[in-house]
Amino acid sequence: MAMVFFTSDLHLGHEKIIELTGRPFRDVNEMNRVLIENFNSRVGHGDTVYFLGDVCHRLKTEEANGMIARLNEKYFVMMHYPMLSWPKKENGSIQVHGHIHSRGPEYNLQNRKDGVLRFDVGVDANNFYPVSVNEILEFFNLK
Repeated sequence: MAMVFFTSDLHLGHEKIIELTGRPFRDVNEMNRVLIENFNSRVGHGDTVYFLGDVCHRLKTEEANGMIARLNEKYFVMMHYPMLSWPKKENGSIQVHGHIHSRGPEYNLQNRKDGVLRFDVGVDANNFYPVSVNEILEFFNLK
């Protein structure tokens, strides 16, 4: 059965992101390898993936396209930044975003505790894996 996933902020090729966000990688090559392996371990052919920004950083077009080609599926681009308000917020719609590089699940847990249906799908907040729509629904006890 095809799945829907969301992810953000891979920053493939961005060596400084390791230090800036405290990622547990020796170097950019290890980070790129682990992120691609993690992605491919969850996302299969026929699945849909929404990238919410910052897939690569300061790579030549050919190099960026080469890394993206190693991912299992094609992608679409959606909102990258978190919003305080969004369409149908008061009617139970969920906003997914990236950009903020949450270190671990605390941000998402706090949103759930506060009754805010906003979820950071960035890899830093999700153990460096993409997140399925079912996982997000289960997180908010909506499934």
